[in-house]
Amino acid sequence: QVQVVESGGGLVQAGDSLRLSCVASGCSSSGCARGWFRRAPGKQREGVAGINWSSGATYFEDSVKGRFIISRDVAKNAVFLQMNGLKPEDTAVYFCAATDRPFCGDCMESWEFEYWGQGTQVTVST
Repeated sequence: QVQVVESGGGLVQAGDSLRLSCVASGCSSSGCARGWFRRAPGKQREGVAGINWSSGATYFEDSVKGRFIISRDVAKNAVFLQMNGLKPEDTAVYFCAATDRPFCGDCMESWEFEYWGQGTQVTVST
């Protein structure tokens, strides 16, 4: 059973940066592909970024391209979402999701992931 824990949310001002962390325990030695999702108030959950664990390929939703970076620490089985140039519209609860497969498609579709963290709040003020 894979367990996912996120951390790193908080309250920041527009233009600031935050780094979210996601640690997945219980993955096989091949690793767990990971995705980051967010749910803003009054909106549906959307995929933000993803990483294919086997290839290291990364994927980003258009509105965060050039601002967000997703990376991984293989030794720690951790994935990080570095969020730069934050905007008020980035305000949301951010979720990390994992699959027990080391690969995923574009890694930003909910159906690709079986295991979800509880979420961490990111609030960006003007």
